[in-house]
Amino acid sequence: MGKPYITREGYDALHEELDFLWLTKRPEVTQKVSWAASLGDRSENADYQYNKRLLAQIDRRIRYLRSCLNKLQVVEYNPQQEGRVFFGAYVEIEADDDGSLLQLKIVGGDEIFGRSNCISIDAPMARALLGKSEGDDAVVRTPKGQRIWYVNRIAYKKPAWFTEEPMHTFDVEVDDADIAHDVESTAGEDPKKIEQEYLKSLMG
Repeated sequence: MGKPYITREGYDALHEELDFLWLTKRPEVTQKVSWAASLGDRSENADYQYNKRLLAQIDRRIRYLRSCLNKLQVVEYNPQQEGRVFFGAYVEIEADDDGSLLQLKIVGGDEIFGRSNCISIDAPMARALLGKSEGDDAVVRTPKGQRIWYVNRIAYKKPAWFTEEPMHTFDVEVDDADIAHDVESTAGEDPKKIEQEYLKSLMG
């Protein structure tokens, strides 16, 4: 099985996120963890618990991005694609039954998150559109039945009619309940033991 596809823009966005997390965000949070740890009893230190949990999330994301970027295959634009729908295409389609319009970009599975107008190359809609030209119709089969879509427009450089949505990036979700649970679960434990266990988790 070949490597998963990704557009050049998608690859660059993931690489930028990795650089930001590794070179900027992680050192910043690591410093906060060290500062909070220096204040005393870590088992009752909310700042320490919060930043420890945040750092763990950052490290998981860094490991994922490093693994992901090594496995992806960047697909560059080729002029021979013009006029037909292939990977990386911006496409406007129109439904046969009610005339509704959709503007979509066909991308890799690792770059669709957080973008409602992007679809994976493996999605039924994308499979139905591949190889189509302007004016062609595509039959999309879904659990609710089949639907016909007409291809109105195709582009490979972002057209004026398409609104580019930013890719999903690392988002921190650490709430008060998480922190309270950590404080409660570690109450009475040796602070040095807590720190050692956390450092071990980073090596996983």
